[in-house]
Amino acid sequence: MKIFRTQHTARYRFRGKPARKRRNTAAQDGLTIVCLASSLALSACSSLPRLECPKEEPPSVQEMLYFGTDGPAGIVSRSQWSDFLKFTVTPRFTQGFTVWQGDGQWQSVDGKVQHESTYILSLVHPDNDSNEKAVQEIIGRYKLQFRQEAVLRVKFPACTSF
Repeated sequence: MKIFRTQHTARYRFRGKPARKRRNTAAQDGLTIVCLASSLALSACSSLPRLECPKEEPPSVQEMLYFGTDGPAGIVSRSQWSDFLKFTVTPRFTQGFTVWQGDGQWQSVDGKVQHESTYILSLVHPDNDSNEKAVQEIIGRYKLQFRQEAVLRVKFPACTSF
């Protein structure tokens, strides 16, 4: 009589026949959910990985912000975008930034795929609380002013030199 546990199926077999699969109890299911939720929550708290930069290139952050232009109030015009840059972005990032236009696609909360023109803002700055606050303000003001559902933010470490 051989009893063994297979590595991949985690079922016990008796004479080559699978035994009944043991059911998890509610407590085991709850523990599994708590463990998964905890690991997801902890991973969300992690900061950007440290980048080893040469002495002459201080560590920074590069951010890409994607601003959709279609909204309930109509399309964000070039002049509206220029004013937004002048009055909202420039005062917060006087050291400079880069902007270009693209065509984007995303899925809204209601599940519909949206196609629209997009303004892309690239910022390179030191990783500190004041710059984090400035980026959050830019995103918040754009969403409020142009009644946008979202602004995509992509952030990653960088080394800079001038």
